Amino acid sequence: MGVASIPSSTGPEPKSAVDLLPALFLGLTFVTGVVDATSYLGLGHVFVANMTGNVVFLGFGIAGATGISVWASLTTLAFFLFGGVVGGRIGNAFGGDRYRHLRVAVAIQAAFVAAATVVALSAGDIHATSVRYPLLALLASGMGIQNAAARRLAVADLTTTVLTLTLTGIASDSRVAGGAGATLGRRGLAVCSMALGALVGGALVLHVDDAAPLAVATGVLGVILLAVTDRIRPRLLARAGGSAT
Repeated sequence: MGVASIPSSTGPEPKSAVDLLPALFLGLTFVTGVVDATSYLGLGHVFVANMTGNVVFLGFGIAGATGISVWASLTTLAFFLFGGVVGGRIGNAFGGDRYRHLRVAVAIQAAFVAAATVVALSAGDIHATSVRYPLLALLASGMGIQNAAARRLAVADLTTTVLTLTLTGIASDSRVAGGAGATLGRRGLAVCSMALGALVGGALVLHVDDAAPLAVATGVLGVILLAVTDRIRPRLLARAGGSAT
Protein backbone atom coordinates (compact mmCIF):
# COMPACT_ATOMS: atom_id res chain seq x y z
CA MET A 1 0.00 0.00 0.00
CA GLY A 2 1.57 3.24 -1.09
CA VAL A 3 1.99 6.43 0.83
CA ALA A 4 -0.86 8.86 0.27
CA SER A 5 -1.64 12.42 1.25
CA ILE A 6 -5.17 12.39 2.59
CA PRO A 7 -7.32 15.51 2.86
CA SER A 8 -8.72 15.78 6.36
CA SER A 9 -11.05 18.09 8.19
CA THR A 10 -8.82 17.75 11.25
CA GLY A 11 -5.58 18.81 9.58
CA PRO A 12 -2.89 16.98 7.62
CA GLU A 13 -2.15 13.36 8.40
CA PRO A 14 1.37 12.32 9.46
CA LYS A 15 3.78 12.21 6.52
CA SER A 16 4.44 8.52 7.09
CA ALA A 17 0.73 7.66 7.16
CA VAL A 18 -0.42 4.74 5.02
CA ASP A 19 -3.81 4.98 3.37
CA LEU A 20 -6.38 3.04 5.40
CA LEU A 21 -8.93 2.87 2.60
CA PRO A 22 -7.73 -0.43 1.06
CA ALA A 23 -8.10 -2.23 4.41
CA LEU A 24 -11.50 -0.64 5.01
CA PHE A 25 -12.63 -1.57 1.50
CA LEU A 26 -11.72 -5.19 2.19
CA GLY A 27 -14.08 -4.97 5.18
CA LEU A 28 -16.82 -3.65 2.89
CA THR A 29 -16.12 -6.49 0.46
CA PHE A 30 -16.63 -8.94 3.34
CA VAL A 31 -19.97 -7.23 4.08
CA THR A 32 -20.99 -7.75 0.45
CA GLY A 33 -20.43 -11.49 0.76
CA VAL A 34 -22.42 -11.63 3.99
CA VAL A 35 -25.47 -9.72 2.77
CA ASP A 36 -25.61 -11.41 -0.62
CA ALA A 37 -25.47 -14.81 1.06
CA THR A 38 -28.35 -13.69 3.26
CA SER A 39 -30.48 -12.41 0.40
CA TYR A 40 -29.80 -15.33 -1.93
CA LEU A 41 -30.22 -18.11 0.62
CA GLY A 42 -32.74 -16.48 2.93
CA LEU A 43 -34.82 -14.22 0.71
CA GLY A 44 -35.03 -16.22 -2.50
CA HIS A 45 -32.81 -16.18 -5.55
CA VAL A 46 -31.96 -12.50 -5.52
CA PHE A 47 -28.85 -10.45 -4.77
CA VAL A 48 -28.84 -7.11 -2.94
CA ALA A 49 -25.27 -6.12 -3.89
CA ASN A 50 -24.33 -7.85 -7.16
CA MET A 51 -26.72 -6.29 -9.63
CA THR A 52 -25.31 -8.20 -12.59
CA GLY A 53 -26.79 -11.34 -11.08
CA ASN A 54 -30.13 -9.62 -10.54
CA VAL A 55 -30.35 -8.48 -14.14
CA VAL A 56 -29.68 -12.06 -15.24
CA PHE A 57 -32.23 -13.39 -12.73
CA LEU A 58 -34.74 -10.86 -14.03
CA GLY A 59 -34.31 -12.29 -17.51
CA PHE A 60 -34.66 -15.84 -16.17
CA GLY A 61 -37.83 -14.87 -14.29
CA ILE A 62 -39.41 -13.22 -17.32
CA ALA A 63 -38.59 -16.36 -19.29
CA GLY A 64 -40.58 -18.37 -16.76
CA ALA A 65 -37.86 -20.00 -14.65
CA THR A 66 -39.20 -21.42 -11.41
CA GLY A 67 -37.93 -20.22 -8.04
CA ILE A 68 -37.09 -16.74 -9.34
CA SER A 69 -39.26 -13.72 -8.64
CA VAL A 70 -39.40 -10.96 -11.24
CA TRP A 71 -40.82 -8.58 -8.65
CA ALA A 72 -38.08 -9.33 -6.14
CA SER A 73 -35.42 -8.62 -8.77
CA LEU A 74 -37.15 -5.41 -9.86
CA THR A 75 -37.58 -4.24 -6.27
CA THR A 76 -33.93 -4.87 -5.48
CA LEU A 77 -32.75 -3.11 -8.62
CA ALA A 78 -34.98 -0.11 -7.91
CA PHE A 79 -33.80 0.34 -4.32
CA PHE A 80 -30.18 -0.26 -5.28
CA LEU A 81 -30.52 2.64 -7.71
CA PHE A 82 -32.12 4.70 -4.94
CA GLY A 83 -29.10 3.92 -2.75
CA GLY A 84 -26.83 4.91 -5.61
CA VAL A 85 -28.56 8.29 -5.83
CA VAL A 86 -28.14 8.80 -2.09
CA GLY A 87 -24.50 7.73 -2.36
CA GLY A 88 -23.95 10.12 -5.25
CA ARG A 89 -25.32 13.04 -3.24
CA ILE A 90 -23.04 12.09 -0.34
CA GLY A 91 -20.08 12.06 -2.71
CA ASN A 92 -20.97 15.46 -4.13
CA ALA A 93 -21.31 16.92 -0.64
CA PHE A 94 -18.19 15.40 0.94
CA GLY A 95 -16.02 14.46 -2.04
CA GLY A 96 -13.22 16.77 -0.94
CA ASP A 97 -12.44 14.63 2.12
CA ARG A 98 -12.19 10.92 1.41
CA TYR A 99 -12.47 9.78 5.00
CA ARG A 100 -15.40 12.04 5.80
CA HIS A 101 -17.07 10.83 2.60
CA LEU A 102 -16.63 7.22 3.65
CA ARG A 103 -17.71 7.97 7.21
CA VAL A 104 -21.03 9.50 6.14
CA ALA A 105 -21.69 6.80 3.54
CA VAL A 106 -20.96 3.93 5.93
CA ALA A 107 -23.03 5.54 8.71
CA ILE A 108 -26.11 5.69 6.47
CA GLN A 109 -25.44 2.23 5.05
CA ALA A 110 -25.08 0.83 8.56
CA ALA A 111 -28.43 2.40 9.50
CA PHE A 112 -30.12 0.56 6.62
CA VAL A 113 -28.49 -2.77 7.47
CA ALA A 114 -29.24 -2.34 11.18
CA ALA A 115 -32.88 -1.62 10.34
CA ALA A 116 -32.95 -4.80 8.24
CA THR A 117 -31.50 -6.71 11.21
CA VAL A 118 -34.29 -5.41 13.47
CA VAL A 119 -36.93 -6.36 10.89
CA ALA A 120 -35.49 -9.87 10.55
CA LEU A 121 -35.28 -10.33 14.33
CA SER A 122 -38.85 -9.19 14.91
CA ALA A 123 -40.36 -11.14 12.02
CA GLY A 124 -41.63 -14.66 12.51
CA ASP A 125 -41.07 -15.53 8.85
CA ILE A 126 -38.80 -13.48 6.60
CA HIS A 127 -40.21 -15.24 3.56
CA ALA A 128 -43.57 -13.56 4.06
CA THR A 129 -44.14 -10.86 1.46
CA SER A 130 -44.68 -8.23 4.16
CA VAL A 131 -41.19 -8.94 5.51
CA ARG A 132 -39.23 -10.08 2.46
CA TYR A 133 -39.70 -6.94 0.39
CA PRO A 134 -38.85 -4.45 3.16
CA LEU A 135 -35.68 -6.46 3.83
CA LEU A 136 -34.73 -6.41 0.15
CA ALA A 137 -35.43 -2.68 -0.02
CA LEU A 138 -33.35 -1.86 3.07
CA LEU A 139 -30.38 -4.05 2.12
CA ALA A 140 -30.32 -2.99 -1.54
CA SER A 141 -30.47 0.68 -0.53
CA GLY A 142 -27.50 0.21 1.78
CA MET A 143 -25.49 -1.61 -0.83
CA GLY A 144 -26.28 1.03 -3.43
CA ILE A 145 -24.75 3.62 -1.09
CA GLN A 146 -21.68 1.42 -0.59
CA ASN A 147 -21.18 0.95 -4.32
CA ALA A 148 -21.55 4.66 -5.03
CA ALA A 149 -18.92 5.45 -2.38
CA ALA A 150 -16.56 2.77 -3.69
CA ARG A 151 -16.91 4.09 -7.23
CA ARG A 152 -16.26 7.68 -6.19
CA LEU A 153 -13.35 6.88 -3.86
CA ALA A 154 -11.85 4.60 -6.52
CA VAL A 155 -9.39 2.47 -4.57
CA ALA A 156 -7.47 0.48 -7.17
CA ASP A 157 -8.58 -3.16 -7.58
CA LEU A 158 -11.16 -2.87 -4.77
CA THR A 159 -14.71 -2.28 -6.00
CA THR A 160 -16.17 -4.03 -2.89
CA THR A 161 -18.76 -5.82 -5.04
CA VAL A 162 -17.82 -6.87 -8.57
CA LEU A 163 -15.08 -9.48 -8.84
CA THR A 164 -15.26 -10.29 -12.55
CA LEU A 165 -12.70 -7.64 -13.50
CA THR A 166 -10.66 -8.47 -10.41
CA LEU A 167 -10.39 -12.12 -11.44
CA THR A 168 -9.69 -11.11 -15.03
CA GLY A 169 -6.89 -8.87 -13.80
CA ILE A 170 -5.41 -11.68 -11.70
CA ALA A 171 -5.23 -13.88 -14.78
CA SER A 172 -4.35 -11.38 -17.51
CA ASP A 173 -1.75 -9.48 -15.46
CA SER A 174 -0.13 -12.59 -14.02
CA ARG A 175 3.44 -13.61 -14.76
CA VAL A 176 2.08 -16.63 -16.64
CA ALA A 177 0.34 -14.23 -19.03
CA GLY A 178 3.50 -12.15 -19.37
CA GLY A 179 2.50 -9.44 -16.90
CA ALA A 180 4.18 -8.21 -13.73
CA GLY A 181 1.64 -9.63 -11.30
CA ALA A 182 2.23 -6.61 -9.08
CA THR A 183 -1.31 -6.28 -7.66
CA LEU A 184 -1.98 -9.98 -7.17
CA GLY A 185 -1.92 -9.59 -3.39
CA ARG A 186 -4.62 -6.92 -3.19
CA ARG A 187 -6.79 -8.58 -5.81
CA GLY A 188 -6.42 -11.93 -4.09
CA LEU A 189 -7.41 -10.40 -0.77
CA ALA A 190 -10.54 -8.93 -2.38
CA VAL A 191 -11.58 -12.34 -3.67
CA CYS A 192 -10.86 -13.97 -0.31
CA SER A 193 -12.75 -11.26 1.58
CA MET A 194 -15.92 -11.78 -0.41
CA ALA A 195 -15.61 -15.55 -0.28
CA LEU A 196 -15.14 -15.40 3.49
CA GLY A 197 -18.16 -13.11 3.82
CA ALA A 198 -20.25 -15.50 1.74
CA LEU A 199 -19.03 -18.43 3.85
CA VAL A 200 -19.88 -16.69 7.12
CA GLY A 201 -23.22 -15.42 5.83
CA GLY A 202 -24.17 -18.78 4.34
CA ALA A 203 -23.22 -20.71 7.46
CA LEU A 204 -25.23 -18.37 9.67
CA VAL A 205 -28.32 -18.50 7.45
CA LEU A 206 -28.20 -22.27 7.13
CA HIS A 207 -27.23 -23.18 10.69
CA VAL A 208 -28.25 -20.27 12.95
CA ASP A 209 -30.95 -17.89 11.68
CA ASP A 210 -31.57 -15.27 9.03
CA ALA A 211 -30.94 -12.28 11.29
CA ALA A 212 -27.50 -13.45 12.47
CA PRO A 213 -25.55 -12.56 9.30
CA LEU A 214 -27.22 -9.15 9.17
CA ALA A 215 -26.10 -8.54 12.74
CA VAL A 216 -22.55 -9.51 11.73
CA ALA A 217 -22.68 -7.14 8.74
CA THR A 218 -23.92 -4.34 10.99
CA GLY A 219 -21.08 -5.02 13.41
CA VAL A 220 -18.43 -4.91 10.68
CA LEU A 221 -19.85 -1.65 9.35
CA GLY A 222 -19.72 -0.29 12.89
CA VAL A 223 -16.03 -1.17 13.16
CA ILE A 224 -15.33 0.51 9.81
CA LEU A 225 -17.26 3.57 10.93
CA LEU A 226 -15.27 3.70 14.15
CA ALA A 227 -12.01 3.42 12.22
CA VAL A 228 -12.77 6.54 10.16
CA THR A 229 -13.79 8.74 13.07
CA ASP A 230 -11.62 11.79 13.70
CA ARG A 231 -10.60 10.36 17.08
CA ILE A 232 -9.52 6.87 16.00
CA ARG A 233 -8.29 7.38 12.42
CA PRO A 234 -5.16 9.44 13.21
CA ARG A 235 -3.99 6.76 15.67
CA LEU A 236 -4.47 4.00 13.09
CA LEU A 237 -2.69 6.04 10.43
CA ALA A 238 0.21 6.75 12.78
CA ARG A 239 0.55 3.07 13.67
CA ALA A 240 0.33 2.00 10.03
CA GLY A 241 2.87 4.63 9.03
CA GLY A 242 5.22 3.54 11.77
CA SER A 243 5.00 -0.11 10.78
CA ALA A 244 5.66 0.78 7.15
CA THR A 245 8.88 2.65 7.86
